[in-house]
Amino acid sequence: MAAPIVILLMVMLVYPVGQLLLLSIRGEAGFTLAEYQRLFASSVYVEVLLITLKVSLYTTFFAVLTGYPIAYRLSTLTGARKQRLLFWVLLSFWTSFLVRTFAWVVLLGRNGVVNRTLMDLGIIDAPLSLLYNFPSVIVGMVHALMPLAVLTMLSVMENIDRRLPSAASTLGARPGTVFWRVYFPLSLPGVAAGALMVFVTSIGFFITPTLLGGRHETMITQLIIDQVMQALNWGFAGAISVLLLAVVLVVFFIYDRMVGLSTMAGGAGDSKPGKRRGGWTRVLGEHVLAALGNVTDLLLRALPRSRSAQGDGLGLRIVVFLLIVFLAAPAMLMIPISFDSASGLTWPPKGFSLQWYQMIWDSPLWMQAITRSMLVGIGAGVLSMLIGTPAAFLLVRGGMRGKAGMLAFVLAPIVVPRMILAVGVFYFFAKIGLVGSSIGLTIAHTVVAVPYVVITMMAVLRNYDTRLDLAAYSLGARPWATLRRVTFPILGAGLLSSFLFAFATSFDELTIALFSSGGLSTTLPKQFWDEITMQISPVIAAVSTCLFLFIAALIWVAERLRRRSLTTAPAEAA
Repeated sequence: MAAPIVILLMVMLVYPVGQLLLLSIRGEAGFTLAEYQRLFASSVYVEVLLITLKVSLYTTFFAVLTGYPIAYRLSTLTGARKQRLLFWVLLSFWTSFLVRTFAWVVLLGRNGVVNRTLMDLGIIDAPLSLLYNFPSVIVGMVHALMPLAVLTMLSVMENIDRRLPSAASTLGARPGTVFWRVYFPLSLPGVAAGALMVFVTSIGFFITPTLLGGRHETMITQLIIDQVMQALNWGFAGAISVLLLAVVLVVFFIYDRMVGLSTMAGGAGDSKPGKRRGGWTRVLGEHVLAALGNVTDLLLRALPRSRSAQGDGLGLRIVVFLLIVFLAAPAMLMIPISFDSASGLTWPPKGFSLQWYQMIWDSPLWMQAITRSMLVGIGAGVLSMLIGTPAAFLLVRGGMRGKAGMLAFVLAPIVVPRMILAVGVFYFFAKIGLVGSSIGLTIAHTVVAVPYVVITMMAVLRNYDTRLDLAAYSLGARPWATLRRVTFPILGAGLLSSFLFAFATSFDELTIALFSSGGLSTTLPKQFWDEITMQISPVIAAVSTCLFLFIAALIWVAERLRRRSLTTAPAEAA
């Protein structure tokens, strides 16, 4: 059951990345450290690394800080209210990074929505310089990665026993003290997992810094792109990749020792509380949490008593609503702009026209890119489902030793920064002649999509009651009949949902496509990237609207399938 995913990752991850790293120490005369000497000899590269760490840390802090209220609110809701809120988070999570970043270009430009609104209100006389600086990069990065923090924290928060805060309230603790002394410590593994995922993703990010930042916000991944695409210096690109990978591995090692990698898949964690008892840090933490609880209780006394049955007040609902608006509004802004009859991206839109959609339909480049992305996405989704599902069964139900190591290996495509994987795969494909081929893109996209299938199916299998199969056997059902009438109806919706998530991952993938998609027949994200970097036109707004609505439809279908698996399947099994 482990063979398919092990073979895939060994051939398409371990070998290409290993080859890239070997290039950094291989010269014409054999072993050399010249590339590393060049890397640390110049203050420019060290400064870029520090800028990368600075941007990543700021992004991690604000993404977790703003994502925590949404995750907490989601963990307290049930039924339709939870599904409505979760829909907007998932919509933001799966909406293309390119669409969301381009939306901020329209929002913050000199003639953008913010400047035009402020000038129309008479607050300012001249447009403000809101783009191409550090704050705009942080805003764009937080907007892009906050849904990731929310979903990662939510997987842990949903497993917190709600009877514990209720018991504290029954024993006389006030709401603020209950939250800070009981609930918040229990949610810390989720906070750590969310911070880890945001940090690792942001440290290998290049889309938002390139489009929203200036030359003082250059990220280390942008140096790798320049060394491969312009200088063709594979050795130096490999040295930069080693440095980037070393930082990520150190962070993951610290995280695994403190919390445990299983929290990334919604587990309870592998930390050993006995080793953390005592010490001045724990005592200090308890005093800080007690102080925060007292301050929160004082604030709650001064606010109107408007609390729901779940214990969340009006203030929390307002904060969550504003954060959801922050997540959804930029991408939704593209919809009215895409119907603008004017020739530029102006606000407010002037008139109504379908000319930009007609230009997409009439353009061979856009239609070929859409077709190729669809075919590659379907292929990657099917392969990811076929390869990832057996691995999920093994990790949930298998009796093998070393499950933690196996899980870490399966999550390796998430651990390794996407840029390193993309450059390694590009070098590997160049040697075997797969650059520009749809088969190569499908296999490469499968590597980055299969961890999401494994995580999704692990969650489905944890909730699967195996007694239903045993009951069918006891009533005389044969194995095939049990599989067809019991197992597949329950797991089928989860399989289709994991396929849709893998398809969405492939459909939005840019980093690998940037190197390996070829020149003329590119994927949709690559075509989108080329258009943004060359010119800004309402055609991009029309493409953004199509992508936004397409992802919304995918999420709606996936949610319908998930709900069907929870309601219809048990009835059929009975």
